[in-house]
Amino acid sequence: MLGTLASCASESKAFEGHKFPELGYGYDALEPYIDAQTMELHYSKHHNGYYTKFMAAAEGTELLSTPMEQIFAEISKQPEGIRNNGGGYYNHSLFWENMTPTQGEMPTELKAAIEKDFGSVDAFKEEFGKAGKTRFGSGWAWLLADKSGKLVVSSTPNQDNPLMDIAEVKGTPLLALDVWEHAYYLHYQNKRADYVDNFWNIVNWDVVNDRLTKALA
Repeated sequence: MLGTLASCASESKAFEGHKFPELGYGYDALEPYIDAQTMELHYSKHHNGYYTKFMAAAEGTELLSTPMEQIFAEISKQPEGIRNNGGGYYNHSLFWENMTPTQGEMPTELKAAIEKDFGSVDAFKEEFGKAGKTRFGSGWAWLLADKSGKLVVSSTPNQDNPLMDIAEVKGTPLLALDVWEHAYYLHYQNKRADYVDNFWNIVNWDVVNDRLTKALA
């Protein structure tokens, strides 16, 4: 289970194909906030299922050699199987990467950007938390940088994300939170709000800061 997350969220210039990422930490590493059983099922069954179905749907097409960001930019031209499974594959890769069992302080650059666009870190957390708690049905909460570089909070249904041309709010994802029931139900049952509130204990601020730096480059 241990190793570096080779996230499809960080496509290199020389794209080498779609790969299922390593988790980067043990299934029990995020306890007590996310339990080991949920992590194992979520990663090995749900995430791997999206990846496997995406690869099957893309078989025999140029999508196998196309970075996900480029696919999402014209996702409206693709069938539902590519949109749903490609989104599930990509979104989860971001999600695992932006959590850590050893949280550090929020980097100065990220903190300054959040305070500039939200007023305070607490105000940002409140807005992000509301996006996750009030998303009807299944979906995701996002912190993203829009095309002007401004930080924005949004939510998307199902496995959509802000990179998709069909997204209501578009931009570069910096922080992702999965609010599908399979992400929390074994431990929190119907208490999604508790799951969202506890998320702040395991956010990898260094990864979020790195994403911001790349988005603004």
